[in-house]
Amino acid sequence: MIIVKLRGGLGNQMFQYALGRRLALLNQVDLKLDLTELLDRTPKANVTFRDYELGVFQINSEIAKEKEVRLFYHNDIISKIKRLIISTKLLTEKSLNFDPNILDSGNQVYLSGYWQCEKYFEPIRNVLLSDFTLRQSSLDKLTTDERIRNIKNQIKTTSSVSVHFRRGDYVSDLVTNHFHGTCSMSYYQNAIERIAVEIANPHFFLFTDDPDWVINQKIIESFSTTLVLTSNMHLDMYLMSLCKHNIIANSSFSWWGAWLNQNEKKLVIAPKKWFADSNMNDQTIDLIPEKWIRI
Repeated sequence: MIIVKLRGGLGNQMFQYALGRRLALLNQVDLKLDLTELLDRTPKANVTFRDYELGVFQINSEIAKEKEVRLFYHNDIISKIKRLIISTKLLTEKSLNFDPNILDSGNQVYLSGYWQCEKYFEPIRNVLLSDFTLRQSSLDKLTTDERIRNIKNQIKTTSSVSVHFRRGDYVSDLVTNHFHGTCSMSYYQNAIERIAVEIANPHFFLFTDDPDWVINQKIIESFSTTLVLTSNMHLDMYLMSLCKHNIIANSSFSWWGAWLNQNEKKLVIAPKKWFADSNMNDQTIDLIPEKWIRI
């Protein structure tokens, strides 16, 4: 049994699931998801509460029961005895860099971390592309909402490029802002210029959690643009993945939008500066896939 502790928003939960799925397949055991941290609403300073987000996908896992989590965490006599008998491992992420030893950790493992590196799960890409397919109830919105349906058609019929502007608590929360920061306007301008050199007649599709800010910035004036407003993060990610090329923010959300893009000739542009804290950027060497462009 592999248990993964889920934490953070949609993109983070996808990373955690992806590693858990890889280990479950390697060891031919069940994958369980621990929702304890997501369900905890105890007031804490500088904490943004998150909900369980993976249920809209066709994932292959179950929610872990309390007794299953207890096996790895609790220090009562019964749990200790069981841990000795079945050789359980409680693994906590030591850094953001890829740790190959994680893949050899066995079949009774509890994973606690973010695991933001495709090296953990790239060999099962086709499995994850299937697992992260939206359930029909979500896809139905694409056929019933004329505006979203038109955007999808535009994306498919143009040289479409998604551009993600991640703001939200990156701006509103002082601690989060100090840690993550936001991508600069020069980053977006350089990324757009790079795309324009490589791609004829690009059409930029703008995704954001702060549309008023994006509109006021007038970021892209020389090319065709469409501001995408779905009020649904899962549909946003789905539409990002349909774009032929991607400009991502320092965000696991748009990272996944680009990773799920199945265009074999895609250009993906990502920021070199992933964190506002410069000391953390040394740990992002494995975060961005080798074929993506960092500027």
